[in-house]
Amino acid sequence: MQAGGSLTHLDAAGNAVMVDVSAKPDTERTAMARGRIDILPEVLQLIVNGDTPKGDVIAVARIAGLMAGKKTSDLIPLCHPIFLTSLKVSLEPDDAGIEIKAVAKTTGPTGVEMEALTAVTVCALTVYDMCKALDRTMRIGDIRLVQKSGGRSGFFVAPGESG
Repeated sequence: MQAGGSLTHLDAAGNAVMVDVSAKPDTERTAMARGRIDILPEVLQLIVNGDTPKGDVIAVARIAGLMAGKKTSDLIPLCHPIFLTSLKVSLEPDDAGIEIKAVAKTTGPTGVEMEALTAVTVCALTVYDMCKALDRTMRIGDIRLVQKSGGRSGFFVAPGESG
């Protein structure tokens, strides 16, 4: 919500609109998002070893996340096209699945939270797509904004997160 309690993507008549950012100054902006996909241990071991029938799941998911982050405005109707100066995506296997992290950066008049969130989400969906024949019980979840910086609202760290 915007200062004063109104939603920024609605006009006075309640219609959805793209926010006009033309008067906002360019600032350096970053956003970090995380999420995870839980996977059966035997399937996770195949992923880690690179032994799935569809190949290197982690590498393909990382590339899919990068591509998705760059195309966020094509997927989310009211997002501005953003020139990303950096997008890093990592997938870290643990005992129960894969933890996914994306960090997006730009210098511009609007933030990159949606780009980071989109990258994480598409990474998880790609893992699911590549492994669904091996494990239909996979669970995608806990996708969230961990932190952001830049712009009028400044620095934000989600409660319980360390970044």
